[in-house]
Amino acid sequence: MADRTRSDIPILRRLLREARKYWPHIGGIFILDLLATPLSLLSPLPLKLAVDNVLGSEPMPHVLAVIFPDGTHDSPLPLLVFAACMLVAVAALSQLQKLGTTYFRTYVGGKITMDFKSRLFWHGQRLSLAYHDNKGVTHALYRIQYDSSAVQWVAIDGLIPMIAAFVALISMIFVIALINAQLAIIALVVVPVLIILIKSYRQPLRQGWKKQKRLDNAAMTVINEVFSSLRVVKAFTQEARERARFVHQAAAGLSAQLRVILLQGSFDLMTGVVTAAGTGVVLFFGVLAIQSGTMTTGDLLVVMAYLILLYGPLQVIGSQLAGMQNAFASAERAYEFLDEQSDVKEMDNALPLVCARGAFKLSDVTFGYSPDVSVLKGVSLEIPAGTRVGIVGKTGAGKTTLLGLLMRFYDTVSGDIFLDGVNIRHYRVMDLRQQFGIVLQEPVLFSNTIADNIAYGRTDATTAEIIAAAQTANAHDFIDALPAGYDTVVGERGMRLSGGERQRIALARAFLRDSPVLLLDEPTSAVDVKTESGIMQAMERLMQGRTTFMIAHRLSTLDKCDMVLEVKDGKIVQVADNKVEGLQVRGVLQSQRNG
Repeated sequence: MADRTRSDIPILRRLLREARKYWPHIGGIFILDLLATPLSLLSPLPLKLAVDNVLGSEPMPHVLAVIFPDGTHDSPLPLLVFAACMLVAVAALSQLQKLGTTYFRTYVGGKITMDFKSRLFWHGQRLSLAYHDNKGVTHALYRIQYDSSAVQWVAIDGLIPMIAAFVALISMIFVIALINAQLAIIALVVVPVLIILIKSYRQPLRQGWKKQKRLDNAAMTVINEVFSSLRVVKAFTQEARERARFVHQAAAGLSAQLRVILLQGSFDLMTGVVTAAGTGVVLFFGVLAIQSGTMTTGDLLVVMAYLILLYGPLQVIGSQLAGMQNAFASAERAYEFLDEQSDVKEMDNALPLVCARGAFKLSDVTFGYSPDVSVLKGVSLEIPAGTRVGIVGKTGAGKTTLLGLLMRFYDTVSGDIFLDGVNIRHYRVMDLRQQFGIVLQEPVLFSNTIADNIAYGRTDATTAEIIAAAQTANAHDFIDALPAGYDTVVGERGMRLSGGERQRIALARAFLRDSPVLLLDEPTSAVDVKTESGIMQAMERLMQGRTTFMIAHRLSTLDKCDMVLEVKDGKIVQVADNKVEGLQVRGVLQSQRNG
């Protein structure tokens, strides 16, 4: 148990470092929390004054005797009015203290969580595609959206109440000891019992919360998969099946959550029983003290009121320590994510790259998504700058993988890729990727305006440059005909536009990017022949003067390529050069058509 307890300390330190920027704000919240203690100490005093000094015959307390005029000492009415006003004032101040604490907790907690989410989001974007391909999108999404809240819980909702409760605990013990030291000692007998309870429940709670989050993540994966592929689900009428799959995963998560809630509830029950037993013991000995004349009834009432305030902080400390296992379970998952290293690492002192010529050389390149299977095997190839390269091959042969390696979406398992005579691993990753413009089979648009989507690769572009790019891509006419023109919001993934319109916006984006290397991954396979004609005209203009790699199944799109590669079983099995071996190129294309 001791080893596992120590393992929490590094996580706690990391969480507190996340909140370092807001430590002054957290200090302010702590001070506000501490104000609750003197207000709590004042709350039973009106009752004591009413019982001992108004209804009873006890003399007025010395502090109040100094405040009240001499003529009022013999009449209980002024003291009763004072006690009633004091009750209202303490209640009002307590509510103001709660309001201030809640507001600042929400503000500071929200800021800390937002910063942590931003860090997780940034890190998730920088991880390699191989990581996300292996883990799935929901793996990152759950940690960013849900596990990130651990930092707020620990720094504000966990530690501050626990420290404030500890200060309140010490204060209550001191006050009770002043009234009756024996009762204070009796009241503290419950502390060792609570420590044993906390230690015995800590690890089962931690494991229970980790399991619940893992199952909740699985349910969220189903949601993400279904809504990302809703057309397929509807086309195959599998709505009921997917609903059943989601319910199965969600039910498993709910069962795990209920088990851990029962565990937490049993801990709260045990602490409640223990503190109630302590209260009963103090009550028993307090009554004996009154009977023996060592205490007044008012003193016992105050002790009992303070005892409730004493056991309240004890229960808070125990509950927070147990509840912190939920936060630590989330923090473990978040930091496991942050500690993941990208497969694509940038070298120290990496070379800058402003504008490449676009000459590529692949030397014995081998790559696989898993150690057992190689997608590309020993590929060697030279591509002069400005060459238009057509790539053909069956689905899964490794065509798109080849393009991904050029941009360092992945790194080769063995072999090297050179750009303008320099190994691409030696360039800054961001600089390298800025040399590429890409147009995919399924164009990716973001839920923003058309203008913002065109300028996605060049956020500093002027309106005139955006329009010029759209005109070159044969997109201006349909954009201009829209009611909002370039300010039209395209919807999530651009689904308010047709496939051809989305593709032309993607082409306009590539025009505006004006990169020396162009990657076209089946850019016309999802459009009709008429739309393809307009897109091909735009692509012809786009390819001018650029090194271009074009994957296509419609072989007519490769007729104007300078070189055609056939990828088969991870190897380049035929290379044809239109400029030198025109007949051989036509033979490759013809064999593809026949095959």
